[in-house]
Amino acid sequence: MLKELVIKNRSYRGYDPKVRLTRDDLLDLVDLTRYTASSVNEQPLRYYIAWEKEEVEQILLLTMWAKALKDMQLPHPGKEPAAFIIICQDMNISSNTTRFQRDVGVVAQTMLLAAVEKGFGGCMIGSFYKPQLKELLNLPEGVEPNLIVALGKPAEKVVLIDVGEDGSTEYYRDAEDTHYVPKRSLKDLVLEAK
Repeated sequence: MLKELVIKNRSYRGYDPKVRLTRDDLLDLVDLTRYTASSVNEQPLRYYIAWEKEEVEQILLLTMWAKALKDMQLPHPGKEPAAFIIICQDMNISSNTTRFQRDVGVVAQTMLLAAVEKGFGGCMIGSFYKPQLKELLNLPEGVEPNLIVALGKPAEKVVLIDVGEDGSTEYYRDAEDTHYVPKRSLKDLVLEAK
């Protein structure tokens, strides 16, 4: 079952606009993060949740998606996410951002796997206008946004393929807007003694 969730957990960049997420949906995802590991158990991460349409639209304007697809606007108009969770670090607890990068990845993946289990999907967004986002969200002093997780009901096709002979891992879209994601083989990942 976990393998199925991992495979379904793609970076979705197109969502069904008719399906909204609620505050409770987002709180359920954030609640799971309380049970994940944290470096030296300091637990400095905090979460800003946004589900109301106007605020989601404002946050969307501060994000940059799919840099490998330079000539394409994603999400496409009308396919925007229904919600965002912004993963922040409370610098008053710890200002060591390097130590907690692992924590950010762990909680983001945990939330996304839970979203998939509920029939939703998402995308981690590391490219965003940080000062403008801090101002928009009116974050408390010392709380810094580190990663944005977009969420919604996926409305696009994502296909996993093997990395080709050229070795390229660049994702791409075809004329039907199907998103292809090359993945390395297991034998390419495992390091063994010779």
